[in-house]
Amino acid sequence: MALIALAADKGSPGVTTAAVALAAVWPRRALLAETDPAGGDLVYRSAAAHGGPLNPNTGMLSIAATARRGLVPDQLWDHVQPLSGGLEVLVGLGNAEQAAGLAGLWPTLGRAFAHLADSPNAPADVIADCGRIAGDTPAVEMFSQAALVLLISRTEPEAIARVRDRAAALTARLHGGARGAASLATPLIGVILIADPGDSAKLVHQVNDMLVAAQTGARVVGTLAEDPSGADQLAGRKRGRLDKSLLIRSARKVTADLYQQFGAAWAVPAGGPGGQPTAGAGR
Repeated sequence: MALIALAADKGSPGVTTAAVALAAVWPRRALLAETDPAGGDLVYRSAAAHGGPLNPNTGMLSIAATARRGLVPDQLWDHVQPLSGGLEVLVGLGNAEQAAGLAGLWPTLGRAFAHLADSPNAPADVIADCGRIAGDTPAVEMFSQAALVLLISRTEPEAIARVRDRAAALTARLHGGARGAASLATPLIGVILIADPGDSAKLVHQVNDMLVAAQTGARVVGTLAEDPSGADQLAGRKRGRLDKSLLIRSARKVTADLYQQFGAAWAVPAGGPGGQPTAGAGR
């Protein structure tokens, strides 16, 4: 099974941009799920495959009624919409008030997401955009079902300090206490840095040292390029060769590295097209 949950601490570090970029180049069929309890962005910024707007009522909002009666992983596809570039998405809530309709259902959703890769009909990995999280954020209830929890962070000192503290808190919650950086407990907690490519190698070393010293159990698993132009292309706000952007090139390396390290432990390769960048949305 493969549920990959992306999240961040306070601020606006680009979780949605990272989630869309990784899902767009994922080496197997991927479903992008907007699971931020505060609401999603794609419905406002992305066109559907038919050229019109995405339906805000089909996605996390519509799945709530189904999940209350029990949720088989294949039922997720009844609530999915394709973007104009082909990426399949589960559109997020319209606002934080709608999250009340999912109260108590987050573990059910987590299990369905995690086991979609095992579907005999339409298997896929799920990339979940969980937005900004805190200790009481309900989406964290899905994390125990994830293969990877990836914390997205920029590289300012305050951002690195927050991601260190958030990783330590998640390790305590999910694994019962502090662990060394080499721990392979599931879910693995990883950090993805949004960084200038020229500085990324030095920053990865420095951040890993900090994560180890704090016994967070987390480590840096990759870097995404700080690429405003590429993010605009990904969001459909700017024309250009998206596949040549620094953002997409760095996303391909992150996904390739993740699969080299962890792919063998996940389900057999899912069918369907993959690896084609698509227009999405930035946060």
